[in-house]
Amino acid sequence: MSRASTRGGYGDDRARRAGRVVGRALRRPFTGAARGVRRATHAHGAGESGLGKLIELHAVNSAGDVMITIALASTVFFSVPTDEARGRVALYLAVTMAPFALLAPVIGPLLDRVPHGRRAAMAGAMLARALLALTMSGAVATGGLQLYPAALGVLVASKAYGVVRSAVVPRLLPPRISLVKANSRVTLAGLLATGVAAPMGAGLHMLGPSWPLYGACVVFAAGTVLSFSLPHKVDSAKGERRARLASWEASARSAGTGRKPGLRTVGPSVLHGLQANACLRALSGFLTFFLAFLLREHPLGGLGEAASLGLVVVAAGTGNALGTAVGAWLKARGPEPIIAAMLGLALCATVLAAVFYPVMAVVVVPAAAAVAGLCQALAKLSLDAMIQRDVPEEVRTSAFARSETALQMSWVVGGAIGISLPLAGTVGMAVAAGLVALGVVLAVRGLLSAARRGGTASPRVA
Repeated sequence: MSRASTRGGYGDDRARRAGRVVGRALRRPFTGAARGVRRATHAHGAGESGLGKLIELHAVNSAGDVMITIALASTVFFSVPTDEARGRVALYLAVTMAPFALLAPVIGPLLDRVPHGRRAAMAGAMLARALLALTMSGAVATGGLQLYPAALGVLVASKAYGVVRSAVVPRLLPPRISLVKANSRVTLAGLLATGVAAPMGAGLHMLGPSWPLYGACVVFAAGTVLSFSLPHKVDSAKGERRARLASWEASARSAGTGRKPGLRTVGPSVLHGLQANACLRALSGFLTFFLAFLLREHPLGGLGEAASLGLVVVAAGTGNALGTAVGAWLKARGPEPIIAAMLGLALCATVLAAVFYPVMAVVVVPAAAAVAGLCQALAKLSLDAMIQRDVPEEVRTSAFARSETALQMSWVVGGAIGISLPLAGTVGMAVAAGLVALGVVLAVRGLLSAARRGGTASPRVA
């Protein structure tokens, strides 16, 4: 062999080794981040129980949802004048509210019929959104009315996934993690994934309005596959039956009149927790739409329209993330006092916002949005924990389905109030305070009494 060929072979070998070194260096940040995420999601026994895989699945779900939101935001709201935008949003709320009112008695029993196929149910919700994202990609540029049925389908599939996901958390709960903390971990993973996926979706939107939907399709397709990686014990439910979520007294009254009981109560804790969360969810819907239109016409002092909206959105997101993080930090504290405290905090924030809006709008509006996000996050985590704690497993899916539907309806009602009001900041904040005050009147006394009694549910199984 010649010296030249030897030198050439040695040079090729050096080049290959250098390429491997560069490749490892380029992969190291991504593999290191992946290992860090895996350690975080699988900590405290979550990896052994399967909760870690559910956390990762929920992160994928949240990433896909935010990409669809980015694709639809400009078509529904930002690209049209305020008056026309109000009409489009009102139509969206009507299209959203009416089917949920019709589906409320259907979703729970439908999911109860597949107790042994919950992985398939979550995979089906992912696959449905992947296909609907492709369907919307052809019409998103024009913003035509054909978007609304597809957007409704995405919303229903997202809620169906959320109901099943909440119902399976107790089955994957490690011994060292409380229900509130487990729910917080799942939700926090969703928020972090949203923060990562949002700029990616915005970058795809710069390529064209359809590109975020293509990205969502890919994400949900991955979620479809990931759903089946959950442990088999997720599907190990036998003999589940449809829940009639009523107290024994309400059931007896309904039996006397020949009517089927509805979502009245599954015990004092869950009843009052649901009432409180409904008011906080109505507050969220109200602030979402009222502030969106208010700040388009009357930006916060010294700021432009986009900066005002951005400030409020960041404040609300920060509050939501903080509430979720606090929930993850909490140990085994009772959920009833937490919900009562969140109602009191939200009432104080909205009352102060109404009083000081004329002179300190740039401070009190973002503060109110942040507090609303924090209170809604912690209250919802606590409600989930009460349902998971008090409702027997054989009726838990039905309980989650009905509670999620009730909260979605509350959000729609709050949004409808928000778009119907005149664009006056003091009036809007006073109405927001009134929504929270209603929750205080309905729920706080009952929550504290239930906490003192240590009340649990006595749901009826039919």
